[in-house]
Formats: sequence, C-alpha cells, structure tokens
Amino acid sequence: MSNPPSTKPAPPRLGNTMPVNPEWVAKRQEPALEPELPIVDPHHHLWDRPDGSLYLLPDLVADVASGHNVEATVYIDCRSMYRAEGPVELRPVGETEFANGAAAMSASGRYGPMRACAGIVSYADLRLGERVRSVLEEQIEAGNGRFRGIRYATGWDENEEIRRTHTNPPRGLMQDATWRAGFAQLGLLGLTFDAWLYHPQIGELAALAATFPDTTIILDHIGGPLGYGPYAGRHDEAFLDWKNAMAALSRHSNVAVKLGGLGMPMGWFSFFEQPAPPSSEMLAAAWKPWIETCIELFGAHRCMFESNFPVDKLSCGYGVLWNAFKRLTANASVTEKTALYSATARLVYSLA
Repeated sequence: MSNPPSTKPAPPRLGNTMPVNPEWVAKRQEPALEPELPIVDPHHHLWDRPDGSLYLLPDLVADVASGHNVEATVYIDCRSMYRAEGPVELRPVGETEFANGAAAMSASGRYGPMRACAGIVSYADLRLGERVRSVLEEQIEAGNGRFRGIRYATGWDENEEIRRTHTNPPRGLMQDATWRAGFAQLGLLGLTFDAWLYHPQIGELAALAATFPDTTIILDHIGGPLGYGPYAGRHDEAFLDWKNAMAALSRHSNVAVKLGGLGMPMGWFSFFEQPAPPSSEMLAAAWKPWIETCIELFGAHRCMFESNFPVDKLSCGYGVLWNAFKRLTANASVTEKTALYSATARLVYSLA
C-alpha cells in the first residue's frame, strides 16, 4: 500500500463524531474542479443536539456553496429529533418528520436549487421482528413520498477497545432470527437497508445479502475499516482482510457501496491533528487504495461518492472533499463519472 496511514493513538471517540473546528476547516479553500458535474450526495446528517452540536439545513447549504453542482441529497439516520412521547418503537418516526420538514424547506427554493433530503433513510428497530412492519408503514407516511429505507448500525468487535455503534448491538446481530424477520419486512415494502458496520463484519453482511437477494443493501463508508486499537499495529493485514471481504461481498448484485467516511477518526488517517487542513491532492493520495479497490470490485454502477457531512468535516471542507474525489476519477469515462456522482444514488434511492 502507498501512503501508509498514521499509527498515532486514536482519540477516545473513534468511529463516531468528534467536535469540528470551523476555523481550522476554513484555512483550506479550493475552487471546485469540474463545477458542472451533477452530484447527488447520498449521505449526510442534520442535527441539533443537547451538547450544543448544531448542523441544520442552512449549514448544509453553506457547505454546498463551495462551488460543486449538488443537485440533491439523501438524509441518513443519526438519531435526530426522535419523538419525546408515545410508544418507544415509534419515536424514531420523529426523525423522518424532521428530515421531511427540511426537505419541504429546500423544495420551496428559498435555499437555492439543491433539493436537500430528497430521499430519507431513518431507523426502525428490526429486533421487533415482523412487528416492525407497522413502524415502517408509519415511517413511509411521515416521509411524504421521500422515505426510502432504514439504517441499522451493527458495528461490533470482540476487542473492548473498539467502540460499538450507537445501537449497542450484540455479537452476530445480523444472524439473529428475530432481527432477520424484521429485515424481511424491508423487501416486502420495497425499502432499502443501509449497513453501518466494521470491516471484520463484512462477511456477515454478505451472508445477509445472499439470504435476501431482492432487498437493496447499501454499505456505508466503504465497510468501516478499523485501524485503531488492536488493528493499529497491523494496518497492511487489516487492509488485506478488508479487501478480501469486499471482494466476496461484491459477488452479491443487490449490494452497493458508498465511497467516503474516510475523514472519520477510525485510526487510519489523522489529518485533523495537523496545523492546517489537507489539500484535495493529499486526500486523494491517501484515500486512493480504498476508493479504487471499491470501484474495481463493484463497478461504478454500484458505487457512489458520499460526503458523510458534518462527520467528515472533522478532516476537511465540503469543497475540498469533492475535489479529492474528482481527482481520483480524473481518468474515468463520462458514463463512469455520471454513475459515481449521481446516477447510482438516484437509482438506489429511487430519486427523480
């Protein structure tokens, strides 16, 4: 592998959000490359959290104003604005209502031509088994035609240094019969499934994809490669394990992959620790082995670039991020670029 990653000790909140320093991010500004290329950003969040962390529609619009032609976005679950009252299993519907409100604001044109939250991916507890269907039906209604599916974070590792994802899943959750009974309802309702897990679990996702070949599965953040804790001293081995697992997963045609999430503090890159943010050239060089491997294995028609904002804003600005992606696809064909930047996302999430 070229450009070996940092092996510095990881911050305590690896695999999740860390505070973004706007002043630091603003130190690096770049004109947009290929500014006319249409983009559908298939992965971002909006939130107003008790800890004071704020990222709402105006913040997204300000980031998108970096010069890239972002035509639409897809909102992804982040436990935002759950209902405070009512049955526990229905409280996540509040997030869809919230995202749909932001979509309605965007659709007014008041915030520019971009259509934010044109697709909405929220959450439903698949551990309810078949009973989750009623929750999904409420999500569909709340989405006002924009609800596309759910994300269920199953990130787990046997080493206690690895932080579990926010659902606090047990080992092997994707193999659980009741959870799978809930998963089965997605296909019956024509809904998608976003998977957020860690790279040692990719094989479990492949088994799930084989069992449910008619359900569209989207692997977030190139499969969550772990590079901290017990993985910090064996990056080359971890990369090879990830690559082999991705090769096996790619054999399942119902799986697509989001290319991004590499700005998170997962123990591979530590640009956020530097005095100044990285250039798009630096990011492209560091991320090249991961991105190119995914495209080679899955093909452009099953890959889509994502911003993962504001989480990846920890490492760079929105404009610099998309410039890095565009540098990586400088030699791609027009057809490939169309797929990677907009067509795959539109197809997978059934966007107009």
